[in-house]
Amino acid sequence: MTDTTLLVLDDDAVFVEVLTRALQRRGYRALGATDSAAAIAQARATPPQYAIVDLKIAQENGLDCIGPLLAVNPAMHILMLTGYASVATAVTAIKAGAFDYACKPLDADEILAKLGLGSEQSSVPAAVETPSTLSVKRLAWEHIQRMLQEHDGNISATARALGMHRRTLQRMLQKRPVKQ
Repeated sequence: MTDTTLLVLDDDAVFVEVLTRALQRRGYRALGATDSAAAIAQARATPPQYAIVDLKIAQENGLDCIGPLLAVNPAMHILMLTGYASVATAVTAIKAGAFDYACKPLDADEILAKLGLGSEQSSVPAAVETPSTLSVKRLAWEHIQRMLQEHDGNISATARALGMHRRTLQRMLQKRPVKQ
């Protein structure tokens, strides 16, 4: 067992349990939490070197956990995971202090590789895709997500800014993100 401690924060208790056990089997000390308060308390009790944080934790935002976790250990590498990746949230996560950003699903080995702990050691975070590699539909999706973020999630204000009807925007947002 190494001295390396990883913290897993996700609102899916099964995911937390499975991932922490998988990390422990690989020789790491793994802590799990299903809400930000528990994660920050665990981090204060046993400061981790790495954290795997879900972007959406029930009604909470995983981005809000980055600051308090880095306050516990400023050298902590935080991997932000999400099932609904967008360039806007990736940029926000990296600017907030996350080490890297990845789209679910990932297994334990892929997560360790992203953190630079796996066999594919990497000390540089993966680059966010450039707009030139994205399709027109994906670029439109990213623009909508960026506008939504600029308007603090207010769908009516975002629809006005985009020049579309609010219900049209709501229907668009209910669909899955466009793949590249």
